[in-house]
Amino acid sequence: MSAESTPEPGIPGEAGTPDEPGTDGPGRRTKGHRRKPRAGRRGLMIAAWTAAGVVVLGGTGLGYVYFKLNGNIKSVDIDQALGTDRPTKTDNGSENILVLGSDTRSGANKKLGGGTDDGSARSDTAMIIHVYEGHKKASVVSIPRDTLIDRPRCTDIQGGSHDAATDVMFNSAYTTGGAACAVKTVESLSGVRMDHYLEVDFSGFEKLIDELGGVDITTTEDIKDPDSHLDLKAGTHTLDGEQALGLVRTRHGVGDGSDLGRIQLQQAFIKALVDQVKDVGVLTSGKKLYDLADTATKAVTTDSDLGSLNSLMSFAGGLKGIGAEDMHMVTMPVRYDPANPNRVIVEKAKAQQVWTALRDDLPIPKTATEGNATGEAAGVVSAS
Repeated sequence: MSAESTPEPGIPGEAGTPDEPGTDGPGRRTKGHRRKPRAGRRGLMIAAWTAAGVVVLGGTGLGYVYFKLNGNIKSVDIDQALGTDRPTKTDNGSENILVLGSDTRSGANKKLGGGTDDGSARSDTAMIIHVYEGHKKASVVSIPRDTLIDRPRCTDIQGGSHDAATDVMFNSAYTTGGAACAVKTVESLSGVRMDHYLEVDFSGFEKLIDELGGVDITTTEDIKDPDSHLDLKAGTHTLDGEQALGLVRTRHGVGDGSDLGRIQLQQAFIKALVDQVKDVGVLTSGKKLYDLADTATKAVTTDSDLGSLNSLMSFAGGLKGIGAEDMHMVTMPVRYDPANPNRVIVEKAKAQQVWTALRDDLPIPKTATEGNATGEAAGVVSAS
């Protein structure tokens, strides 16, 4: 399911499931120990973004190939849906890209990780990629899906209106109104204008990793999580697509069992992927180049400004100089909710330091990242 067909609230299977969006609100939060949560399915949009950039830039010059790949790309008109009531667009040469990993519970995705085919879609991975002026460095800010926020009133891309809501999970924005409501919520939360939007589902993520030949990582401890189909001994591994998907999905295989620990694994995996994708010899084989480009362009949904092969090529060309060592990865400052340890609350003063840095195209200050809830999974995974 693409962002264009995101269902309305009240989808089957949602009610009474405390780990899913839309079930928390005033009067619904409970005290208790952190329970073992159900693993959320998640893609990792940054994978598609990187892979698309590498393979599309290779180009073949064949008209058929161009039109085939161009026709694969799905796009949504975020600007039309959101109108003019948005943060001011900066002109300092920087760019902000909202990257979402979507979970579609139908088709090929049903077979991955035991998903229920209820026809719904969720966003379990959200990252703001801030590309600094000159396009030599980037900061990546992960937004935990379990963050309790005030969701603004928003309009989806079909023109449907969705009421504001208080004290709900962050990822309820996408479930409620798709891509446009997700962007609206991020801009309301941060005060930062999103210049672009990118999304991938996790079946596309798995195929991309397989066609890249896997990703090399090292783990410092065993990771075993039946829910995400992951069983890794401590040591060095070349992860295939299914294993990579399991790694970026697992939340109770490592750390404190929270979404924050899962984010730490994702950030480490992204760095490993970005490092490795530079060395993949895709440009030496025309068939491999085409297959990877075909998979990448089918996997992505973009904003309308990036919704053509030429636009995506130009955008990717501006990112190709950014390596893993040039990416500063942080999580939006949060603390555990004392009323419900399965939710987190924004540390507003520290978060404001992050958003101010992005708006002003400055490095994120260290003071914003100290003393926050972490997930306790730092260093478990690294590039090999």
